[in-house]
Amino acid sequence: MRSNYLAYAVILAIIFGIGLGHFFPSLGIQMDILGKLFVDLIKLFIAPIIFITVTLGISSAGDIKKAGRIGIKSLIYFEVITTLALGIGIVIALAVKPGRVEIGGLQKQDASVYAHQPVFNWGEFFMDNFTLQVLLTAILAGIVINQLRTKDKVIGYIKSISVYVYRVLRYAMYLAPVGAFGGISFAVGKFGLQSLVPLGKLMLCVYLTMFLFVFLVLGAILRYYKLSIWNFLKNIKEEVLIVFAASSSEAALPSLMDKLEKMGCSKSVVGLVVPTGYSFNLDGTSIYLSMAVLFIAQLYGIELSYTELFTILGILMLTSKGAAGVTGSGFIILASTLTAIHKIPVEGLAFLLGIDKFMSEARAITNIIGNGVATIVIAKNENEFNEGLAK
Repeated sequence: MRSNYLAYAVILAIIFGIGLGHFFPSLGIQMDILGKLFVDLIKLFIAPIIFITVTLGISSAGDIKKAGRIGIKSLIYFEVITTLALGIGIVIALAVKPGRVEIGGLQKQDASVYAHQPVFNWGEFFMDNFTLQVLLTAILAGIVINQLRTKDKVIGYIKSISVYVYRVLRYAMYLAPVGAFGGISFAVGKFGLQSLVPLGKLMLCVYLTMFLFVFLVLGAILRYYKLSIWNFLKNIKEEVLIVFAASSSEAALPSLMDKLEKMGCSKSVVGLVVPTGYSFNLDGTSIYLSMAVLFIAQLYGIELSYTELFTILGILMLTSKGAAGVTGSGFIILASTLTAIHKIPVEGLAFLLGIDKFMSEARAITNIIGNGVATIVIAKNENEFNEGLAK
């Protein structure tokens, strides 16, 4: 219910923001500070969210030695599929160019300020990037905790901390209407109503790309194992509705695990793959992140070379693994990714505030479908799938 109220509040904020920017452009431009303050607030959650989700994902994966083979297969599958999702997002964004504005406006927005940033250096990235340092620390912490005799107690402690972190994040997201108001007011005030066109194009591209990914890519994977994507979706339709209402794939995690067991996956595979996948196999978030990064670059008229595109893909392969199935976390990882890239202004996030809430449902639904398919694939591959239970 609160999620619905937030959605309505964001819609009203967008409407008022458009009106202010259109009728009082100078005042609308001044509202830019609201969008920037919200972005700065969200950036505070980057480190704790990445650390908690990745640490819990690895430490809760079960006995690493006993489940080593399944774990390695799962991580390889996760990396291949999420990289494919990232690549598809980049290709679609390059082909459609949702952020390009042909007539005046954003293409002339101080692009030179960002076009002459220092050349990206992988060495400096690995040495100086705080997000990556947190990610690597979380991976090591997860492995160490997994080996402790008291790991259940430590995991419980981390989970109790995560409850408060996510609670504060939810409170912070209540300010999303304020940020959306500031971002939209600024965009319309400075660039006119034409600035709304690329936002609409981005939403359409994201939804269409995720739809095609589910039915073509994930559908083809299940077809290879002689299963139907339609039947699978029918089996988890309740979980999909829960995710849609909550804008978070985490809300349906317990019932998804139960459904996968009833569909024929062994309990051990489900217990290992699903929780780990919630940190490492977020297909919808991956598509959104890659498209959003290029969208912002296009808004500012920043041309990216093929080397830079592969660099962005490489960075997203790392930072996307820190995203959680919690509302707003994809936005946090996007902020950390732009911070790491340097060339693309993080201030561009303000343009996404108005529509991010309406893309979170698509991300979350694609994520939960992707994790369900991953579990079936690993169970099939390990001969731990009961064909008699599959429908």
